[in-house]
Amino acid sequence: MELTITQPDDWHLHLRDGSLLEAVLPHSAKHFGRAIVMPNLKPPVTTTSAAVTYRESILKAIPTDSNFTPLMTLYLTDLTTPDEIKHAKKSGLVYGVKLYPAGATTNSQDGVTDLFGNCFSVLKEMAEQNLPLLVHGEVTNSEVDIFDREKVFIETILEPLVQRLPQLKVVMEHITTADAVKFVESCKEGYVAATVTPQHLLLNRNALFQGGLQPHNYCLPVLKREIHRQAIVSAVTSGSKRFFLGTDSAPHDRRKKECSCGCAGIYNSPVALSLYAKVFEEAGALDKLEAFTSFNGPDFYGLPRNKSKIKLRKAPWKVPDYLSFPFGDIVPMFAGETLEWEACLVDLHVDFKVRHPSAQITDF
Repeated sequence: MELTITQPDDWHLHLRDGSLLEAVLPHSAKHFGRAIVMPNLKPPVTTTSAAVTYRESILKAIPTDSNFTPLMTLYLTDLTTPDEIKHAKKSGLVYGVKLYPAGATTNSQDGVTDLFGNCFSVLKEMAEQNLPLLVHGEVTNSEVDIFDREKVFIETILEPLVQRLPQLKVVMEHITTADAVKFVESCKEGYVAATVTPQHLLLNRNALFQGGLQPHNYCLPVLKREIHRQAIVSAVTSGSKRFFLGTDSAPHDRRKKECSCGCAGIYNSPVALSLYAKVFEEAGALDKLEAFTSFNGPDFYGLPRNKSKIKLRKAPWKVPDYLSFPFGDIVPMFAGETLEWEACLVDLHVDFKVRHPSAQITDF
């Protein structure tokens, strides 16, 4: 069995920087045409100038035979200004602003402490500039159970936000609950959408503990009950335009995962398309796979769909136990397991106007 689909994009990706960036970028560039690149570096990418610099380092690391284009984001803080949003939009290189509630996940310590109190003028400017807010949707109150933090965030932050600023485009990133599905489906189409990861489609919270503690299945937002996984699968495979591919692929050195206080994050870039195909096949919805992987994301962001093609074929292959680099090893999702679908690029089209836009970036 073979499927030929429009080349997908990854609408939520962590590329890191330095040697880690150089190690993992080829895995994403092999399959995806574009990616929304997360800004939670150390220090975070809080300005357009920093986004331009980060983008240049990514471009230098892209394999020469790839058409991959990074789409940059800013890291929202309590000190972000409306003028910075104007600069970001004018650059033509920044496609969203990421909201990390302070302390919610990896490198989120510089995130927002009071969205409405400190950032409302910025959010209004984002709506004016048609620059989406990309949301890590969890509260950080220690009194809220970790499995309930997405639900409480929707009730206390997202619902009031879309009521007060209905014209603001919002992406709820890496949704994990039936509550998130219900919220996204209740909002006006074209203004609120969600990315969905392979791990939240295939794993429930039992995967954290089966056969002992499984650090390579630990991510944030954390895996949830089976009832939530099923709700997300149903939403994604329904054909709804509100949901699209976002891997949240988050690489960490193996030693930082397998330790007394391991990092959150699952590295899935090498296997993501194989796993998404598995989900849609098992749901009897392979005819809806292309819209989820390749159409819904660019349509929401107002970008053209890719012209290149990817072939997915039924050809079993074994995921490596680990990937070795000079700095150490990275363990990919489903390490050591056999997957049924294999992806390969069959028709490459490079749009140099997208990768190298004519915007004057020296002003930022």
